[in-house]
Amino acid sequence: MIKIAPSILTSDFSRLYEEVKQVEDAGADLLHLDIMDGHFVPNITMGPVVLRSLKKRVKLPFDVHLMIQEPWNFIKAFSDVSDILTVHVEACNNIPGILKKIKTLNIKAGLALNPNTDVSSVTDYLKDIDMVTIMTVNPGFGGQKFMTSVLPKIKKIRNIISKGELNVDVEVDGGITSKNVGQVVKNGANVIVTGAAIFNKKTTVKDALKIIRNSAK
Repeated sequence: MIKIAPSILTSDFSRLYEEVKQVEDAGADLLHLDIMDGHFVPNITMGPVVLRSLKKRVKLPFDVHLMIQEPWNFIKAFSDVSDILTVHVEACNNIPGILKKIKTLNIKAGLALNPNTDVSSVTDYLKDIDMVTIMTVNPGFGGQKFMTSVLPKIKKIRNIISKGELNVDVEVDGGITSKNVGQVVKNGANVIVTGAAIFNKKTTVKDALKIIRNSAK
């Protein structure tokens, strides 16, 4: 089953709840929330206070993506607003420890890889996570162009997961549109993060999400 996780990074933050409500009503499966600290990536977004306000009014599972340095220090802060909490392998000094810490808080755990990071950096931890996120843009900003060079990495990680009979979602994040989502799914992704294609203002959020979902088949 393909899951669509709209990213609010390119939404209108002046009416954030209304934007989120639109994707919820349109039938999204998850809500993708990018947390940036201005250090790990050259941008700053939001913190747990904003997520906590949304969580009170939104029923969608929160797919929280920490693009921050030293994520260990912030796991507890995001624990009550995350259904799945993803950290970057590039930002972790102690991957087994941080995954254990997330699991101890009864949250699903994910690991994310930047475009230039090899799949080998996560293979030893696949049995300990619920999702692996493959970045198809360099993280930090929404609306970037999809990097087709990452497609083989998606296929490789899916093959490893299938061979090991592991129950791990493969999420792909960055530049996904109706034109390339079919390729992404064909190569093994089952969770699709998309922002600009949903909040494009050229069509309704409901129609945009429907187009993405139909194109993923």
